Amino acid sequence: MLLTALGTVAGGLLVGAVPAGAATWTTLAAGVAYRQYDLSAAAGTTHVHVLSVDLTNTHVRLGLLYPGKVASRATVSQLATAQKAVAGVNGDFFNISEVQHPGVAATGASVGPAITNGAALKGAVPDAQRFGPELPPGTSTKNVVGVSTDGRARLDSLALNGSVSTLGRRLPLGGLNQYALAENSIGAYTSDWGSVSRARATCGTDTDRAAPCSTSTYEVTLKKGVVVSASATPGSGAIAAGTTVLVGREAGAQRLRRFVKGQRVAVRYGLTAASQRAYRFALGGYPVLSGGQSLAGLDARTSAVRTAVGISSGGQRVLLFAVDGAPAYRKGLTIAEVAKALKSLGATEGFSLDGGGSTTLVARAPGATKVTVRNHPSGGAERPVPNGIGVFTQ
Repeated sequence: MLLTALGTVAGGLLVGAVPAGAATWTTLAAGVAYRQYDLSAAAGTTHVHVLSVDLTNTHVRLGLLYPGKVASRATVSQLATAQKAVAGVNGDFFNISEVQHPGVAATGASVGPAITNGAALKGAVPDAQRFGPELPPGTSTKNVVGVSTDGRARLDSLALNGSVSTLGRRLPLGGLNQYALAENSIGAYTSDWGSVSRARATCGTDTDRAAPCSTSTYEVTLKKGVVVSASATPGSGAIAAGTTVLVGREAGAQRLRRFVKGQRVAVRYGLTAASQRAYRFALGGYPVLSGGQSLAGLDARTSAVRTAVGISSGGQRVLLFAVDGAPAYRKGLTIAEVAKALKSLGATEGFSLDGGGSTTLVARAPGATKVTVRNHPSGGAERPVPNGIGVFTQ
């Protein structure tokens, strides 16, 4: 069990009783502070790193770290340096391997939805196509953590709303820049996707991510809203700005087969929040803490290196939390223990991100020009990831 009991939020920093061996908070920039300390857990002592971000400070914001393409990866330190973030952590679970589908390349794309600078970047893969262990019962791939346009951090759910319209007919859009599409659907791929093959999108089913790839597929390329080419199999290569590639499987493929060269097609899409709020940025994972209470069904047996987000003060403060992966601490925390640790830090809402070899927390020391990795990645070096949460100041 966790032995830590931290106090409440005051004066921009967490105060109160501190765990044994805890260091004091270090101010990295106005509204941004860092600390590291030991935690006693079921698997033994572990070590954690925490960034505290005060969103009431008008000079601080959170944003999406990503390599510029959905199907691409880079280390958190590379992402933070390229985007001039002062700190950050890794983000969503992602399509890291494809052992179930020989000959099909893993895309590196994340599982859940993503929004950057207020724009929809990608949708969520079907629930059965998720990648991530110890997920609570009923957890949806549409779950996100983000900052809404009112400047507050929130947990929410984002669903893709889109259509493909042509010749007076409107077809539902079943995916946006996703590594997996629902059976019988049509997905759209834009220049945001990258150059990785789109073949993985037609593999697996709505109930089994390891199911064989579909034998009924079709792809249509639109340039400025006009059909310019088609193929019976999903392709690869960079997608130019102003170009959209539609990929269909099963019934979706049959619908696309009716499209002809020169035909005008309108593709519209957006991500709609369950709360009906608009988001500046958001990325996927799954909730572990709500209203100050741990969610039911959290795994309390499997200890591992973890990354998580805590939200306190009505969304005005965010805690970016990472377990150290050094050999002495590598057993880490269970998901249930992560929820308790976030609560002990003052969080009322908590959200789990990708962990294990992906767990990375970076921060720039005062006066430095580049971030440094503050934890020890469990693989010995940073793992390239598709996205993360960046802390930006001005």
